Amino acid sequence: MLTRLNLLLLIAVIGSALYLVHIEYTARQLYTEMHRAELETRRIELDFDRLQLEKRAQATPLRVEKLAREQLKMRTATPAITQYVRPDGSVIPAVAPPPPTTPPTGRPASAAGGSAARSQR
Repeated sequence: MLTRLNLLLLIAVIGSALYLVHIEYTARQLYTEMHRAELETRRIELDFDRLQLEKRAQATPLRVEKLAREQLKMRTATPAITQYVRPDGSVIPAVAPPPPTTPPTGRPASAAGGSAARSQR
């Protein structure tokens, strides 16, 4: 009977030892996986910070304006090209158009006046 009890205790000790080895192996696998996940997290955070920095560098006002001018062929709004739209849909120019200029006659005004003055004498 004592041998049966010793045999039963031996099997229990061996079983618990095998279970302990299995638990330790699983714990090491989980620790390794957690370490890899932490490294991946750090890498992703560094990439995110780098991308945020690049985003800020790409969105500078001078760069945006340069791209708008060169690629989109945009120009700065000036009063000369601004138009206001009324609620009814009609357009009001922002700046009144300049008065029309008289076309030149081909001769200077002083010469024309001087010759007329001479012919009256």
